[in-house]
Amino acid sequence: MPEKRITAYKNGQSTDGEEFILPHSLEALNNEIYLRLNIIAKYLYLKDGTIITDITYIRHNDELYISEGEDFIKPKDKKPSEWITLNVGGKYFTTSRSTLTRKEPTSMLARMFAESENNYLFIPSNVDANGAYLIDRSPTYFEPILNYLRSGHLIFDTNVNPEGILQEAKFFGIDSIIPQLENLQVQKNDVPLSRRDVIDALIKSAYTAELRFQGVNLAGADLSKLDLRYINFKYANMQGCKLTGTNLSWCCLERADLSYSNIDGAQLLGVKGLCANMEGVSMKNCNFNDPSGTRSNMEGVNLKFANLEGSDMCGINLRVATLKNANLKTCDLRAAVLAGADLEKCDLSGSDLHEANLRGANLKDAAFELMLTPLHMSQAIR
Repeated sequence: MPEKRITAYKNGQSTDGEEFILPHSLEALNNEIYLRLNIIAKYLYLKDGTIITDITYIRHNDELYISEGEDFIKPKDKKPSEWITLNVGGKYFTTSRSTLTRKEPTSMLARMFAESENNYLFIPSNVDANGAYLIDRSPTYFEPILNYLRSGHLIFDTNVNPEGILQEAKFFGIDSIIPQLENLQVQKNDVPLSRRDVIDALIKSAYTAELRFQGVNLAGADLSKLDLRYINFKYANMQGCKLTGTNLSWCCLERADLSYSNIDGAQLLGVKGLCANMEGVSMKNCNFNDPSGTRSNMEGVNLKFANLEGSDMCGINLRVATLKNANLKTCDLRAAVLAGADLEKCDLSGSDLHEANLRGANLKDAAFELMLTPLHMSQAIR
């Protein structure tokens, strides 16, 4: 006769049981129970409350509940394992119950696996052959959600679309991550325009028309040697743009950010750059001099640490501009308006300042060596 294994518990309990081989008599069973559980057994119950009076009624793997004389007490359900395996769209994920329930207690995952007030669990009924709980969703987008529940940080590979993660977050009710994912979508929509995007727009427009790129993101774009005349770049983000040899004549660059861009050799006739940020730009050998007499208006521009060496800036308006530490060596600044400009530590060596207006300018530590024409005091007096 094959051996039967049973597990004995104290009446009403489902933990701290003792598993052993069923003896051949009821008396021997009671002795084994006393040795293992320190209980003098008066009644033996099965899990459904059936009282055992004959040992032959006990089957292999039965659970017995031992009473010292009290009536049968229905045992509480056993506490489930802390570790859970999920089969999400065919991919397995093993995680702890607390991970799924702690951070987002009102989410679908928390409701699926959290313990209720009566210690009963609402768990998904569908499991695969390996006992993993089946969830019919995309594993690619579920994985970042699970990692967020584990660490509190949104981390995903660059080849994973955040829009898909957002949809999973909404499906599972992971509310705390939704604003962050929506913000990523906004940032994605603000991806800088490329050279190809700009060329496509140019092809569709006449060069004399005012093409509006107002406020657009062109950061880092290579726009070198393009004909960008008359384009409105007001408030545009052009940080780090490559504009070497580009024709920017009669463009509007008002309050645009061109910091640390390369504009060497560009044409800037009649350009409007009021209060633009051009800190750190390289503008060597640029041409601002319009033969028709239209002044380039760069009033209030920020040109700190800019390099304009060798540029033709005849007649340019740089009133109250910031040119601190700028390099203006060998520039043509004839009739330029530099009134109120900050020229501290600006290098104007070899430049032509004939009839330039420097009234009220800050000339502290500015360099005027090898000037092509003498600088008259009247040019700098308030």
